[in-house]
Amino acid sequence: MEKYDLNSKLKRYFGFTSFKGQQEAVINNLLAGDDTFVLMPTGGGKSLCYQLPALIMDGTAIVLSPLIALMKNQVDAIRQVSEDDGIAHYINSSLTRQQVEQVKNDINAGRTKLLYVAPESLTKEETKDFLRNTKVSFYAVDEAHCISEWGHDFRPEYRRIRPIVNEIGRAPIIALTATATDKVRRDIKKSLGIPKAQDFVSSFNRPNLYYEIRPKTKDVDKEIVRFIMQHAGKSGIVYCLSRKKVEQLAEVLRANNINARAYHAGMETAERNQTQDDFIMERLDVIVATIAFGMGIDKPDVRFVIHYDIPKSLEGYYQETGRAGRDGGEGICLAFYAPKDLIKLKKFMEGKPVSEQDIGNQLLAETKAYVESSVCRRKLLLHYFGEIYEEENCHHCDNCKRPRELINGTKDLLMVLKVIQAIKGKFKVDHIVNIMLGITTEEITSHCHEQLPEFGAGAAHEAPYWNALIRQGILSGYIEKEVENYGLLKETKLGKKFMTTQEPFYFQENNEFGDYESEPEEGTAVLDETLLKLLRDLRRKRAQTLNIPPYVIFQDASLEAMATMYPISLAELQNIPGVGQGKAQRYGKEFCDLIARHCEENEIERPLDLRVRTVASKSKLKVSIIQKVDRKLDLEDIADGLGIEFEDLLDEMEAIVYSGTKLDISYYLEDTMDEDYMLDIYDYFHDESQTDRLSVAVKTLGPDYDESDIRLVRIKFLSEMAN
Repeated sequence: MEKYDLNSKLKRYFGFTSFKGQQEAVINNLLAGDDTFVLMPTGGGKSLCYQLPALIMDGTAIVLSPLIALMKNQVDAIRQVSEDDGIAHYINSSLTRQQVEQVKNDINAGRTKLLYVAPESLTKEETKDFLRNTKVSFYAVDEAHCISEWGHDFRPEYRRIRPIVNEIGRAPIIALTATATDKVRRDIKKSLGIPKAQDFVSSFNRPNLYYEIRPKTKDVDKEIVRFIMQHAGKSGIVYCLSRKKVEQLAEVLRANNINARAYHAGMETAERNQTQDDFIMERLDVIVATIAFGMGIDKPDVRFVIHYDIPKSLEGYYQETGRAGRDGGEGICLAFYAPKDLIKLKKFMEGKPVSEQDIGNQLLAETKAYVESSVCRRKLLLHYFGEIYEEENCHHCDNCKRPRELINGTKDLLMVLKVIQAIKGKFKVDHIVNIMLGITTEEITSHCHEQLPEFGAGAAHEAPYWNALIRQGILSGYIEKEVENYGLLKETKLGKKFMTTQEPFYFQENNEFGDYESEPEEGTAVLDETLLKLLRDLRRKRAQTLNIPPYVIFQDASLEAMATMYPISLAELQNIPGVGQGKAQRYGKEFCDLIARHCEENEIERPLDLRVRTVASKSKLKVSIIQKVDRKLDLEDIADGLGIEFEDLLDEMEAIVYSGTKLDISYYLEDTMDEDYMLDIYDYFHDESQTDRLSVAVKTLGPDYDESDIRLVRIKFLSEMAN
């Protein structure tokens, strides 16, 4: 093995004076020509483990990377360490034939030290033929967890890497990942044909990360907006499972003046790349993304990662949260959870092969146990990855900040261990819980487990109690869960000892999470009646000055919301129902000043949860109506064309103008209505009425005026005066 002064090379290429963690040992192992497996959490410096040896070894290192979108960024980063741009290249489907030829020329000339390739590109005969004649220094398999069906991002094409490597030519292999259980680790090494690879496993503990799970309520969008506003100007990622939610939430954030953009696999490649670059270059604060975003992103100062939806596995959760605080600074990991979200994830697996469903369900069960548990989240996460966290309280997660009362579960743990022993460790958690509760299932009766003395002995408690006890029995080392063997439970040596000694065992019951209603409810909480009277007086005076009805300025519901939420700026006022930008600009300053004075004089502490501005759903029907009215089409023709009744069309048009959008139907009224007749109705709303209610208008105007005509003129009036 050739001797290298690694510290001087590190300083020369990357500007660092010392290695981090196990980096130097990993590099020396690779330089010695040995296969290497690296398990290093996000932010630990995995990339340098193959980049530095590639730069100092003879030949070209082939780096297999799963995401085409990230290759350019990785190549650009490497090019910064050299004056020669040819030092690093990528080959993928985004390159033209001419660009591919340039890459090959640079490799043949010995200029290129790192070549990034997607597994799909590596399968092409043309690529394999070229690489057979290339001196390959080593193969680096990045994001190696993609090989395993037990990993959180399984990609079948990764299974083909080893056969292709055999075709191209043998060279050392280094596999790198940020997340892998023991099962996934063995899977990776077996698939890559490197069973004897030296393991380099770093601690999974990220002390700077704060973990919190919150109940997912109907107001989750508002909670996220408020959280981001409290961390204004900081970089963050919000993960959603569906592309539709990504788009919707990004729009909500922008409506609340948050510099955010969507990112998902359904976008054009150029747009996706631009979004990613803008985030890295800090032209963008927040990315709302599916899990397609983040893999390999080298951005050290992401200050928060939010999970709108709970992930499918703890590996996925750990890797995605690991993108926060890579520089060792603040990193807040916030996730929202409702039980029905897990049911949704299970439905996604329907139709897949049984073995895949079984793996998926086990991974979901681990996720459920994590989010619902009241135990230290750091301890739970590290235990999942096979690492023991000795501290009882990490002081940096929601459960440790608000610990639940300890319960003496000694006798109940003893019962559970007796059941596990009696059924010879061949059943899962649910089966044992059913025995404790005395629930007769087909599986229980077929094995005669209803005859066990413990059957029904735990019926005084509910299933969550027993799930929490069993989970914490596993954490304490009394019970072992065989993940590879369908999650079967067995008692450990410590568990057998406990059955004899019965040392005190204390545990905490799980946190409770309820499901939420999908439709948010509008309305007010505690109304400030004194302020409401002041606001009504101001509205009346302003209306008199402008010679318009008071409701044209702000409707009663808007004043009630102001008297609850106390907006004192125009931006805050626009978060009040029924107040658009135009109304806020036109009428808002006096109202905000009045509210601010009232708060100051009465020492009122304004609520932090000022109603977050929502984004109206873009109904295709409403958009179509607006477009057709803009083209001055006859309203009857519009209704016919849309296949709806004329009254239904009026309903939709009223919804449009009440939401703050102008709708000029003057052309239609001029063609179908006598001018004096129309002006009588218009003047009623302008001069006489103190309300816009239709029933009052019909009664006041009398039988000579048609109800549909009154509605049409009211649409014109509100469009012109209120918007």
